[in-house]
Amino acid sequence: MSERQGIQKLTLEEIMGDRFGRYSKYIIQDRALPDIRDGLKPVQRRILFSMNKDGNTFEKAFRKSAKSVGNIMGNYHPHGDSSIYEAMVRMSQDWKLRNPLIEMHGNNGSMDGDPPAAMRYTEARLSELSGELLTDIEKETVDFVWNFDDTEKEPTVLPAKFPNLLVNGSTGISAGYATEIPTHNLAEVIDGTIYLIDNPNASLDKLMQFIPGPDFPTGAILQGKKELKKAYETGKGKVILRSKTSIEPLKAGREQIVITEIPYEVNKAVLVKKMDELRLSRKLEGISEVRDESDRTGLRIVVELKKEVDATGILNYLFKNTDLQINYNFNMVAIHNLRPEQVGLKAILGAYVEHRRDVIKKRSEFELKKAKNRQHIVGGLIKALSILDQVIATIRGSKDKKDAKMNLVKEYAFTEEQAEAIVSLQLYRLTNTDITALEKENKELSELIEKLTLILSNEKELLNVLKTELREVKKQYKSPRLTKLEEEIEEITIETAVLIPQEEVMVSITKEGYIKRSSLRSYSASKDDAIEMKETDSLLFSGQLNTHDHLLIVTNKGNMIYRPVHELTDKKWKDVGEHFSLSITTLEANEKMIGVFPYSEIDENKQFVFVTKEGMIKRTLISDFNVWRTYKSRPTACIKLKTDTDEIVSAELIDGTQNKDILLVTNMAFGLFYDLEEVPVVGAKASGVKAINLKNTDYVVSAVLLNRNEDASITIITQRGSVKKMRVNELSKLGRAKRGLMVLRELKSNPHRVAAAIKNCENQMIDIETTSNNVYRVDFNELPTNDRQSNGSFVIDEKVDGAVESVSVEIIE
Repeated sequence: MSERQGIQKLTLEEIMGDRFGRYSKYIIQDRALPDIRDGLKPVQRRILFSMNKDGNTFEKAFRKSAKSVGNIMGNYHPHGDSSIYEAMVRMSQDWKLRNPLIEMHGNNGSMDGDPPAAMRYTEARLSELSGELLTDIEKETVDFVWNFDDTEKEPTVLPAKFPNLLVNGSTGISAGYATEIPTHNLAEVIDGTIYLIDNPNASLDKLMQFIPGPDFPTGAILQGKKELKKAYETGKGKVILRSKTSIEPLKAGREQIVITEIPYEVNKAVLVKKMDELRLSRKLEGISEVRDESDRTGLRIVVELKKEVDATGILNYLFKNTDLQINYNFNMVAIHNLRPEQVGLKAILGAYVEHRRDVIKKRSEFELKKAKNRQHIVGGLIKALSILDQVIATIRGSKDKKDAKMNLVKEYAFTEEQAEAIVSLQLYRLTNTDITALEKENKELSELIEKLTLILSNEKELLNVLKTELREVKKQYKSPRLTKLEEEIEEITIETAVLIPQEEVMVSITKEGYIKRSSLRSYSASKDDAIEMKETDSLLFSGQLNTHDHLLIVTNKGNMIYRPVHELTDKKWKDVGEHFSLSITTLEANEKMIGVFPYSEIDENKQFVFVTKEGMIKRTLISDFNVWRTYKSRPTACIKLKTDTDEIVSAELIDGTQNKDILLVTNMAFGLFYDLEEVPVVGAKASGVKAINLKNTDYVVSAVLLNRNEDASITIITQRGSVKKMRVNELSKLGRAKRGLMVLRELKSNPHRVAAAIKNCENQMIDIETTSNNVYRVDFNELPTNDRQSNGSFVIDEKVDGAVESVSVEIIE
C-alpha cells in the first residue's frame, strides 16, 4: 500500500514545539498582556471599539449587555461570550479600575467576590472617559487590520487621549510572562507626562515628584518609597499595602478596630471570614465579634474587642496574619513594539508620548487633506456664484449631468470635483446670502490649513497640542488621591502578651509525657481526686503558672521540649493530659520526662547542669534554648549522648552567678564532691566532659547540687531497703573525673548498692516503692545522722517486700 500524498512525517517534539510556540506568541501578543500605548488588552480594545461603533456611548441610553457582547463576539473577538462579558464587567468595577471605562446598570459584582448578574439582565454603555480613548479613531490615526473572518476592520491600538496603562493598570498571566501594573491618579500621571514632554531627559526622581506612587481605587496605605522607586526604575518591586484602620472606644472600657479601606484586589468577605476564624479557633484571644457593616455609603468592617485587651497588638496580629496587609508585587510587563517588555515608569510614559505624537500627526494630515479638498470645492462654488447666470445657462444647454460637468470644466476652467459640486448644488443655495457663508467658510478653512501645516512642520507646535489636550482631559476628569503614601515599611512586632489574656492555671506533667493545663476552678473542684494516668506513670510536675509563662522540659534521652503555657491543652484537672507524641514524632518509645523548668522571661544568668548515667557532665546557658521555629513538632538537643545506653539522670537549673558544688553518687556507692566551676559552660549540642571515673559496671545514680559551704545532708537509699542520712562534709572535696570516696561500707556478700541519693530539705517526705508494690514513707528528720562507712538501717524487709523499685520525693505543704 503506497503512502498517501501530502502527509508529512514529523516527530511529536517538532509538532509540540511548533504549536506551543505559536500558541504562546498568540497568548502573549493577542490575549493576556496590555499594549504599552493604550493600556488595553485585545478583548478590552474590541469591547470599547465595538460599543463605540454601535453608538453605545455615554450620552445615549444604556443598552442590554448581551447585545453588545453578541456584536463583539460576532465581529471582532473569536472567543466565548463569558470571557467578553467578564472583561466588560471588570471595566465597569470602580474597585478594580481607578477610572472605569464602562458604566453598567444592574449587578456588576462586588468587593466580596460576588458574581455579576447574567448579561441578559444588565445594561451597559461607554463611560465618558472611555470616549477620550476613542476620540479621532475615524481620522486614520491608528492602524486597522482585518478581523478573524476578513469582513470587518478593527484597530490595533486606540488613539488614547490619556495614559490609560498607568491610570487603570493591568493584571494578566500569559505563557512565560505575567503582568501586574497598579492603578494611578489621572491628574498625577498627566502632570508627569507633560513634564516628560518638556524634559525628555527627566530623572526618575523628578518624575516621581509628579507621580509619587500608585493610587488604588480602594484607597488604603502604601508603604515603602525606596521599594517604589526600584519598581518604577526596573518594572519589578515589592511594596506593602495596608488597610486604613482606627481604634474607637466603646462603653465599659472596651474598644473596637474599624477598617474603612482595604488593600487593592483583596476579597472583603474572605478577609472578614478569616478574621472571624481566628476568633473561633481561639488563635487570637481578645476579639468578641467581627462584623461587616459596609453599605452603599462605603466600606466599614468592625472588630469588636473584649475588655482590657491591647487593641494595637490585636491590630498588628491581624496585619501580619490576614490580608488586612498584603505585599503588592509590581511586575510591569506590556507589549512594546510587538514584544513583551518589562518596563519602568519612564519607558511607559515615553512610549505613550511617542504614540500620541504619532496620532496627532496622522490626525493633522487627515484633517489637512480634508480641509484642502473642502477649500477647493468652496473656491469653485464662490467662483460659480460670481458668474451664476452663465453657469446656469451652460447647465441648461447641456444634455445631461455628465455633459454639464464637461461643459463647466471646458468653459470656465473648473476642476472636475468643483464641477461635480456645482451640478449637485440645490436651488435654495443660489440665494444671495449664501456667498457670505461660503467666503466665511473659505476663510476658516484657510486658517485651519495654516494651523495644521504649522503642526506638521513644527515639532514644538505638535507637542503643544499634545500638552493642551492632556490638560483638557485632566481638567475634566481629575479626582483627589485615594491611596496614602508612607515613606517607611512599618515593622510589625507581635507580643504574646497581647494575644493571650493573662490567666493563672494549674499545669501537670507526668514522667511518661502527658501534659495539660487546667483552670483554677477545675483544680479546686477536683484537687483531692487522683489525676488519671497509667499504672506505670507518675506525676513529675504540678504547679500554678500564668498563661504568659513558658516551660522547658528535659527528657532522659537528651531532648529539650519547649511549650508556652497558653498552648497547652486545656482539660479538667483529673483528666489525663495530651501526650507529646501527638505533636512530636521523634521521641523514643520509652523516653521519659525528668525535669520541668517554668520561666516567665529568659534570664541570661541561668544555666542548666546535666549529668548522665555514664558519667558525663555539662553546663549550658538557658538562653541557648530560646524558642526555635519548629518547637511544636521537634525537640532540640540539650546534650549529645555518646552511647545508646546512656541517659540523663539529673537536670538542674541554677543561677550561674552563685558558687556551687556538686556531689555525684554512683550505684556502687562512690561519692565524688567538687567545685562546679570545674565544669565548663558549653553549647546545647555538646556532650560535656567526664564527671566521674566509673568502674566498669558502675553508673551514676544521683547528682546533688549544693551552695558553696552549705551544711547540707543527704539521704541514701539502697536496693536492699536500707536508709542512711549523712552530712555532705563527711566527704573531702576532690577534683572532677576522680573515682571518689565510698559512702557505704562494702560487704562481701549481698553488698548494698545505691538506689537513690537525695538532698534533704524542709517538709520533704521520701516514698520508697518495692517490687511487691508496697510504699514506705520516710521522714529524714527522724533518721539518725551516720558516718561515711555506715550502711544505715533497714526500713524494709527485703525478704518480704523485695528490692527497692523506685524512690520519689514529696513536699508536704
